[in-house]
Amino acid sequence: MSKPALLGRLKAQIAQDGPISVPEYFTRCLHDPRDGYYANRPALGSDGDFVTAPGVSQMFGELIGLWLMETWDRQGRPAPFRLVEMGPGDGTLMSDILRAARLLPAFLEAADLWLVEVSPVLRAAQKEKLAGASVQWADRLEEVPAGAPLLLVANELLDCLPARQFVKTPEGWAERVVGLAEDGELAFGLRSLSPPPRRGRGGPPKAVEGAAASLPLDAPSTTSWSPSPALAGEELAPGAILESSPAQAALGSELGHRIVRDGGAALLIDYGRATSEPGDTLQALRAHKKEGPLDSPGQADLTVWADFPSVLEAARQAGASAPPVITQGDFLRALGIEARAQALAAARPDRAEVVARQLDRLTGAAQMGDLFKVACLSAPGLNPPLFEDEA
Repeated sequence: MSKPALLGRLKAQIAQDGPISVPEYFTRCLHDPRDGYYANRPALGSDGDFVTAPGVSQMFGELIGLWLMETWDRQGRPAPFRLVEMGPGDGTLMSDILRAARLLPAFLEAADLWLVEVSPVLRAAQKEKLAGASVQWADRLEEVPAGAPLLLVANELLDCLPARQFVKTPEGWAERVVGLAEDGELAFGLRSLSPPPRRGRGGPPKAVEGAAASLPLDAPSTTSWSPSPALAGEELAPGAILESSPAQAALGSELGHRIVRDGGAALLIDYGRATSEPGDTLQALRAHKKEGPLDSPGQADLTVWADFPSVLEAARQAGASAPPVITQGDFLRALGIEARAQALAAARPDRAEVVARQLDRLTGAAQMGDLFKVACLSAPGLNPPLFEDEA
């Protein structure tokens, strides 16, 4: 069996130029234009690599549609407004949102619909799913025209934005990098954040994390970092890992500035942390099974947990309102998912058990209900449903 092309190219690059950061590796695996996962083979659904909430049940998208309509109503029903989905997958979520929005024709008439998507494969799926709808596409949010209020939804987008990883060592904090082991295979290693104490001549570089000699601890990183204020005072043992995602924080800042300028709100739904805490969340998923993040670059989906504290703080710094996150289970129950499930089961008694399983998958504490969180960023004074009071 031939090895993935991206693997060979990464090895050659590292052999020539040295180790690369985890974010660079992450981004290459997902978005390399020749061999990246989203450029060539994103596979959603039960027959693919992973299932997202819209693929579990239509109830998810329908209730988000109701939330968007109520938020639009609380804004004073602006026309036009930008209805935007970032990372829209195969288009299922927006399809369900638009179906629910038929209850309020004025909402659909006022909506200028945009999908922010970089994957040509997924764009093709979205065009098929949303055939008949008036949709425009953009590679980045900044390409969506300004000057009108924004209503944006992003489901499982933050986990696709890379994070730096930092490991506590006896000498202090070091950044995790991807290099080559002695056998020529990809391996994790550490790069110190500051030069270590001087050693006498002939002292070998200190080996770390089983990495090759090409990843010495005494090769300092060129970028600075310090633990978040929430974790700075904690006594963490050597080996502890902290993650920091400048990319996720940058999105929070961009959304915050956009919303403050134009008005509106953004709904971000993802699995992740409601508070800052240590832990390694980098994972690869293929055919619904986890594998090592370095095993098959470009062939598996790579993700990290959403860093909601950083996203919300960046939005607040931009002037937006950003109340604490709530769990997906609480969010959907408050919007009436249990009543919707009962109605669907009553309309199709033969599918009652299926609907019950879907409900548990979306809201159950052992399923998506607690692990997935919902964040809302909004213009000051808007008070979207379920996020009226900022703590």
